[in-house]
Amino acid sequence: MHIATAFVSARRGALLLVGAGLVVAFAASPARADEANALTPFSAATGAVPPAPWHFSTLPNKTPTRFDVVSEAGRRVLKVDADDSYGLLSHRVQVPLTESTVLSWRWRVDQFVDGADLHTRAGDDGAAKLCVFFDFPADRLPLLERTRLGVARSVSGEEVPSEALCYVWDAKEAKGQMLVNAFTNRMHMVVLESGAAAQPGAWVSERRNLLADYRRAFGGEAKGATPGVAAVVVSADADNTHGHGLAYFSDLSLTGSAATRAETRPASGGTAE
Repeated sequence: MHIATAFVSARRGALLLVGAGLVVAFAASPARADEANALTPFSAATGAVPPAPWHFSTLPNKTPTRFDVVSEAGRRVLKVDADDSYGLLSHRVQVPLTESTVLSWRWRVDQFVDGADLHTRAGDDGAAKLCVFFDFPADRLPLLERTRLGVARSVSGEEVPSEALCYVWDAKEAKGQMLVNAFTNRMHMVVLESGAAAQPGAWVSERRNLLADYRRAFGGEAKGATPGVAAVVVSADADNTHGHGLAYFSDLSLTGSAATRAETRPASGGTAE
């Protein structure tokens, strides 16, 4: 998310630190969204650039991952092309985390990043990640984590998110496995799909109860507290392995009571052909 300077030490594991750029991209007051979906559909794009308030960010001195809206079989979808690159496409929201909060989407991976290994910093790359940022109160974190987060926020000058949960489609990790990011334990990852789809080019549908997944990932430190959803982020990178990944995402759906999404100021979105 940028912002990166804030978390150079934890660099990307840090969608978190990059989350700072997220806040910069949006106006302070959220706008009421259609309660059926708090996320603007990619298919609403008039060209290749993802529609506002989707906002693209990368890290300094990194080749940016390409996020383009393209036509596939008569539908407008998001193409994510990571070629020795790093990038994030983020959408800020305000959605209470309840039993009814559900994130659903379809995706496919045409090329996995060779050499990617979610257990190591050197291999912390992936062709397809969908992350959720939570606004967990920093004062509830352990002292060391609170201190690190405070430093990140101080350096960036922004309200860096305190928790992130990422859904990944990995080439080899076991389906259903939950991992802690190699750079920071502020990010947990759930492997939803493993290896190539049963049929080449096949789309896979996902539907996740965010409260259940949040409790599995952060329930220990939350101790009954329930934060809200602050942002949804599409991520893909291949800068550590210098590899190449290619994936596609359909429109995403985030439903729940009192869902709102942020208004944006004009900004350059994702890359376009």
